[in-house]
Amino acid sequence: MMNVCFQCGMYHADKIIDPSGPFAVCPECGYKHPFRQSPLVIVSGASGTGKTTVCQYLLGKITQAVLLDSDILWRPEFNTPDINYRDFFETWLRVCKNISQSGQLVVLFGAGVGVPENIENRIERRYFSKIHYLALICSDEALFERLQQRPVWRGTRESAYIEESIRFNRWFKTYDSQPAIKLIDTTNTPLEETARQVASWVDESVRLSD
Repeated sequence: MMNVCFQCGMYHADKIIDPSGPFAVCPECGYKHPFRQSPLVIVSGASGTGKTTVCQYLLGKITQAVLLDSDILWRPEFNTPDINYRDFFETWLRVCKNISQSGQLVVLFGAGVGVPENIENRIERRYFSKIHYLALICSDEALFERLQQRPVWRGTRESAYIEESIRFNRWFKTYDSQPAIKLIDTTNTPLEETARQVASWVDESVRLSD
């Protein structure tokens, strides 16, 4: 547990980062904990654009990274829109940080994690050298059809859910700020080609971070 100081035993997520090591410096006693400050790769997009399908397809095919779907940790207690789901995002950054200490790159798939505002201001963001963002997008019509085809129990056929997904999909298309978000259109692209493009972008992101 990197957040527990190995010298004084105090817990701090907000350690001071000394890039010369890099070291995570305990604000209580000054102990310098050496750690790997790796990049984090995020693949995002609105519901229905293909995130989970691509993640499942690439499992075992991308061997230089650990691929994770952010939905696996979702629980009702994380449903806190009043604080912008802060604890959910901090938890995922902490998980990815600890996995990266083994020397493995983490590729995190999820909708909300792909919004820089949700990630860049989080306490645990400091433990990553850079975060690379990619979003899968598609046409409104394709998104509508995909959400309509899902099982009823998922609730994606509800008009409110579809409207919000389309809005989110359009947000990625019009995003024009920093950090940049790479876009891949999945409207008419076969799964194999979309997965190839995502894998190529992951490789490129790693090279740029070296």
